Amino acid sequence: MLKQHLQFKLSQKLSPQQIQLMKLIQLPTQAFEQRLKQELEENPALESGKEESDTLDDLYEDTYDDSADNENIDTDEINIDDYLSDDEIPDYRTQANNYSADDEDKQVPYAAGTSFNQYLLNQLNTEYLDDQEWAIAEFLVGSVDESGYIRRPLPDIMDDLAFTQNIYVEEDKIKEVLKIVQDLDPPGVAARSLDECLIIQLKRKEQKPSVELAINILERSFEHFTKKHYSKLLQKHHVSEEELKEAISEIEKLNPKPGGSYSGNTRLIEHIVPDFSIKIVDGELELTLNGRNAPELHVSKDYSNMLEGYKNAKEKSKAQKDTVMFIKQKLDAAKWFIDAIRQRQQTLYITMSTIMEYQKEYFLTGDERKLRPMILKDIADKIDMDVSTVSRVANSKYVDTPYGTKLIKDFFSEAMKNEQGEDVSTKEIKKILETVIKDEEKKKPLTDAKLAKILKDRGYPIARRTVAKYREQLGIPVARLRKEI
Repeated sequence: MLKQHLQFKLSQKLSPQQIQLMKLIQLPTQAFEQRLKQELEENPALESGKEESDTLDDLYEDTYDDSADNENIDTDEINIDDYLSDDEIPDYRTQANNYSADDEDKQVPYAAGTSFNQYLLNQLNTEYLDDQEWAIAEFLVGSVDESGYIRRPLPDIMDDLAFTQNIYVEEDKIKEVLKIVQDLDPPGVAARSLDECLIIQLKRKEQKPSVELAINILERSFEHFTKKHYSKLLQKHHVSEEELKEAISEIEKLNPKPGGSYSGNTRLIEHIVPDFSIKIVDGELELTLNGRNAPELHVSKDYSNMLEGYKNAKEKSKAQKDTVMFIKQKLDAAKWFIDAIRQRQQTLYITMSTIMEYQKEYFLTGDERKLRPMILKDIADKIDMDVSTVSRVANSKYVDTPYGTKLIKDFFSEAMKNEQGEDVSTKEIKKILETVIKDEEKKKPLTDAKLAKILKDRGYPIARRTVAKYREQLGIPVARLRKEI
């Protein structure tokens, strides 16, 4: 039996210009400057600096109109997927800057220079090794990860040497060469476990009672040490509390990730350039947008002269018309880009201004307990923009405040009710939780259950599991691991 159905489907189609505008809004100041530089290189009709004449718009309209012999492009009919394809599109138009609300840019440049593994190999040149030992050492260095560890079991390395290097040796020989590799800098490199890494570092230090005790603890009682079972350590090693404290102090000075100390192996930490600045002037908040986000752009005077020449020409050949079509396309792109930059400036300023007013009490005092519960929709509703637009501003922009440079998205938080039924920010609760833990007695740190009771007594009735979640988000370990002698 044949059935007919009538179905209505409402779909929203973004134009390429709208997509590019959203990408521009996403960009923080430094990335925006790179994007601007690329656009100036790609489009000769776009120039930076002050414009000498304001007559270009009139000239543009008089010189060129979309007549029947020229194709009029309807952007509503453009397929977005085609627009974002790689065919004849500059690289910057295919970069993934159109993030969703939860996305973060994971691409961070690596530091240039000698790699960590090459740094280790260079040190091996000073060791006397025969060909076989050198091959084993080179293989071991190649197995060192960026933290400085060799994570693979030696039997597996022995098999790999046989299959890939045609080197057949016993495990004892690999251990012998491993000791040579572990003598390289930084201290602790090529360890197979955390305790071995720490012991290697301690053995390089001046041997005194506290260092010797620290080595003894790591070799014989590593589990007790990691779990902070200090009473068992005192009993097992027959030492005083003061002696144990000195030994633990020696261990705490060590580097658990020796690979991270090598500059050639670490990633560059991008210097943060605040996109906004908030100052307190005569008791009032003053917001400014970083001037690097407001470049002076105009259409090239040369392109203006080209249009003038075409306008005054008595005979207009096909070649001239093709040239003017090219000029028009470049002018369209330049005029759109200039307009998009203005829209970006307005969007950034309006969004941050609204956030500043919403969190006025915090910005005036710097007290994180004054942060109001605020979600993206709160700001989007106030400025009559889409939530995704606010997300693009909040997720990637920084603001310079009297209390330091802050990531804007950190001002957003969910709400919960206190005992009075008032909405309070989860950030406020986390701040109080952090303060309580900071002031606790370190010999008897507070459990999550006790922390929940303290918060309840202060008017914040939250469950123990919620306290545990907030504590983990703050990067604070459980009570047992916070214990001190």
